[in-house]
Amino acid sequence: MLVSWGLILTTFEKQVLPCKTYLDLGNVFACILYIMANEPNQSPKIHGRGSGIQPANPYLHVLQEADWEHVAEDEEYLTELGRPRTVYLPDNSQSIISENDSPDIPFRYSVNPYRGCAHGCSYCYARPTHEYLGLSAGIDFETKVMVKHRAGDLLRDWLARPAWRPEPITFSGVTDCYQPAEREFRLTRACLEVVLEANQPVHLITKNALVLRDLDLLRELAAKNLVRVAVSITSLNQSLTRVMEPRTSSPAARLAAVEELSSAGVSTFVMAAPMIPGLNDSELPSILRAASEAGAQGAAFVLLRLPTTVRPVFFDWLERQVPDQAEKVKNRIRSTRGGRVNSARFGERMRGTGEIADQIAQTFRVFAAKYGLAGKLPPLDCSQFHPPRAKSGQMSLF
Repeated sequence: MLVSWGLILTTFEKQVLPCKTYLDLGNVFACILYIMANEPNQSPKIHGRGSGIQPANPYLHVLQEADWEHVAEDEEYLTELGRPRTVYLPDNSQSIISENDSPDIPFRYSVNPYRGCAHGCSYCYARPTHEYLGLSAGIDFETKVMVKHRAGDLLRDWLARPAWRPEPITFSGVTDCYQPAEREFRLTRACLEVVLEANQPVHLITKNALVLRDLDLLRELAAKNLVRVAVSITSLNQSLTRVMEPRTSSPAARLAAVEELSSAGVSTFVMAAPMIPGLNDSELPSILRAASEAGAQGAAFVLLRLPTTVRPVFFDWLERQVPDQAEKVKNRIRSTRGGRVNSARFGERMRGTGEIADQIAQTFRVFAAKYGLAGKLPPLDCSQFHPPRAKSGQMSLF
């Protein structure tokens, strides 16, 4: 296939410029690969995943080019390539806790037992974290999941440190702790067992009804005011969620989880996130009403964020799955970001700016108040904490 300089420069402007400020040879190759990856009939169509492409990793200087012409007649092989399997790889991290000091993130410490996420949400802001591993923010992020097999022991050792001063820890600050891998590896449950032993307060965020598997532990934590669960609901339209977040629980299953958690006495919160202008923002009142009817005690929303290589993944998804709405959605996203598609400014990146962003925020305020979800929830109790026995078995002297 011939690739013109005009097409390269256009692709650079649309796909690479948000990540790069100059056009070097590596970026030219990245543009060529992006063009080839999106050229009709050049690569197998991906099924059952949120991403349909492998955007170039900006940290790699060696790029691989797939030669699909040699396998064009092998339909069985192309079908297999179009249905990539999820692979679980060991992650030998020496710590399970991540710390942030961002003023617009309401927690300091988080636990992520997995890196990458098979939920495959096309808009996921965490996709670029896979690039630090030499992988792609596209298909790799949802098919090559890193598993921290020692998660429970690492959390135990962290909480046993004399320096730890208890404050709430959030599960799923980056990737969902109840993603499909959890059904097999049970690392989130192992961490919750440590949390219960230590009376350590935690927040959980998830899109998966698998959280109900651990209701026995959550009920015990809730009795001590040590847990709050946030269930993320982006849409009530299963036809949309099935393609936008293909391996998450259905909206009905998530609402059922909210209801069962609330009935069990677990403080439950709904995240209407992300709100995507022109795609799901009109559902915000319905989401809040359904959350209230299911027993949620509070709610919040976050505007869509498209940092670096999330942009080409999500825009490709728009053009494949909702082509008639794609340009409208792109234009409305830009209108909430001062003409760009993303803003990294604190205080602005979660809410956006401009008329449409203000309308979404006002809609949330009005309907959250109407459905009794606007009140500030009481803080979790940190006073009951006591250090767990470290994995080494050594007791603290203090």
